[in-house]
Amino acid sequence: MNKARGNDVVWRALADARRREILDLLAQGPRTTGQVCEAVDGLCRTAVMKHLDVLVAAGLVAVRRRGRVGWNEFDPTPIRRACEGWLERHRRAWDRSLARLKQIAEEPE
Repeated sequence: MNKARGNDVVWRALADARRREILDLLAQGPRTTGQVCEAVDGLCRTAVMKHLDVLVAAGLVAVRRRGRVGWNEFDPTPIRRACEGWLERHRRAWDRSLARLKQIAEEPE
C-alpha cells in the first residue's frame, strides 16, 4: 500500500466520532472487546466490533491474544505518520507566510 493511500485509511478511520471515542479509551490502556463495549454507550457489541475492525485495518489498534482473550491496544504511530506527511506541506507554506509577515512588520515606514 502506498503512503498516501495508507494515510487515507487512517483519516477515514479517524473521521468517525465513535472510533475516536474508542481510541481515546484505548489510549488509557489496553481493553478487551467486552470492556470496550461496556465503556461505549449506545452501541451494541456488533457495532463496536465493526468499529474495531476499521481501527485494526488502519493500524490504529492491534489485537494481542492472551489465551482466549483478545486485548485491543492503541498504536498512535499511524496518526503521527499521517499528520506529519500532510501537515509538513502546509507547515512550509505557513513558515513562508510568517517570514513575509515578519519582514513587512519590520520594514521602516
